[in-house]
Amino acid sequence: MQIYLVGGAVRDQLLNYPVKEQDYVVVGTTPADMLAQGFRLVGKDFPVFLHPETQAEYALARTERKIGPGYTGFSCHAAPDVTLEDDLKRRDLTINAMAQSSDGKITDPYNGLTDLKNKLLRHVSSAFVEDPVRILRVARFAARYAHLGFTVATETMELMRAMVRAGEVNALVPERVWQEFNRALGEQTPQAFINVLRTCGALAILFPEIDQLFGVPNPPKWHPEIDTGVHTLMVLAQAVQLNTDPCLRFAALAHDLGKGTTPAAFWPSHPDHEERGVILIRELCRRYLAPRDYQELAILTSRYHTHCHRVFELKHSTLLTTLEKLDAFRRPARFQLFLLACEADARGRTGFEMQAYPQKEHMQLAFAAAQQVSIQPLLERGLTDAALGNALHQARIAAISHILQTVSK
Repeated sequence: MQIYLVGGAVRDQLLNYPVKEQDYVVVGTTPADMLAQGFRLVGKDFPVFLHPETQAEYALARTERKIGPGYTGFSCHAAPDVTLEDDLKRRDLTINAMAQSSDGKITDPYNGLTDLKNKLLRHVSSAFVEDPVRILRVARFAARYAHLGFTVATETMELMRAMVRAGEVNALVPERVWQEFNRALGEQTPQAFINVLRTCGALAILFPEIDQLFGVPNPPKWHPEIDTGVHTLMVLAQAVQLNTDPCLRFAALAHDLGKGTTPAAFWPSHPDHEERGVILIRELCRRYLAPRDYQELAILTSRYHTHCHRVFELKHSTLLTTLEKLDAFRRPARFQLFLLACEADARGRTGFEMQAYPQKEHMQLAFAAAQQVSIQPLLERGLTDAALGNALHQARIAAISHILQTVSK
């Protein structure tokens, strides 16, 4: 039995990048031998075991053969005669196809070390085309390492384009698309995920709502970058700098989806894009079974981000109504994420990246004042139902007016 550390742990160790998990491949043994040594079998499609003490994953060396469409259409063969090189060859990228023995020696049959040095995401073999999930994985690795200078190798991008043309992307199940997409949102450069998918043609199939933003103009006065797709990725980049929450990043990415459906006759204006965006967000989230909190924040951001931008122009009563529609009093943490999404939108424009966003502080000040209004005195007056709600509403408007007039003096 020979045991090797493989995959991401080897790659990230060589990059001096945080190692999140360790996976091992075992060569020259059988499931019976593993069970006899106390390992617990957990793999359904191929032999994967958990170490009896560390709970790390140990998989028997295996080969794969394509027998059907999509990413599930594989037959796996695991046996003592499967070599380490055989196992590494089935992997997606060369930087993921390295192994390390217990004495620290690196086995690198497919030049992963060279590609790490040259910062290239390159496929291991032509078998790459057999699994459409690999397109998503390449895009996700781009999101993880783009800030280090990594790019997709030209020949790998050509294979990905060929896979898209062959319809392989259509075989991806929603859960897997969302899993890779959500993981990419948590990386340092999630906009690279979108760029890679767009370059190979997969974005138009998987996320047409985002793809159709590119080439749609914005008013140059407010958007020197002009292109709505470019602006959207700039907003996503700003959101990354503001917070690590993937819900915020999704809201930033989806905030202007409605502009993709604006009739060209209206360009560069986008009347009612806020509500049209809500329809598209709901469809995207339905298609990929997105968690409810992602959808809710994205919808609120699409619907009310322009309210936040114009907050200094709003009547105090309208400001309170906006806070109520945002459900800020019951969901204050989500309200703070909404404000960050609006700030990212304001900064996600050429030349505005470092500009202050006083609208956020204005909204926070108004919210804090309204939040401090106590309902108890109103209850003591015997108010109930509609009368109570109206009195609380008026008291909150008065509190907002008082604090904003005080700070403006």
